[in-house]
Amino acid sequence: MAKVKLTITESRCRCGYFRTGQEFIIEDLCPPLCHELWHSIYPLVYALQNGASLDYGSARARQFDAACPDGGRVRLHGEVCEG
Repeated sequence: MAKVKLTITESRCRCGYFRTGQEFIIEDLCPPLCHELWHSIYPLVYALQNGASLDYGSARARQFDAACPDGGRVRLHGEVCEG
C-alpha cells in the first residue's frame, strides 16, 4: 500500500489544530486529523493508497487538493510519496 503525504497549505482552523506547512504521512488509518477533515478526504487517500489516479485540473494525477468542510478554513494537498 502506498504512503500518502498530506501538507496543510492554508490554515484558519477555529480550534488551532493545524498550521500552514504542517505535514502528515499516512500509512494506515486514523492519522492525527480532526474527524471532519479526515472523513472528507478519506476516499481520496484510500484511492491513492491503492494505486488510483484522480482528476487534478485538466489531467489525471496521484494527488489532490481539498478543503475542510467547515467553510474551507483548512486547505491541504495530498500526494503519493514515491520511494
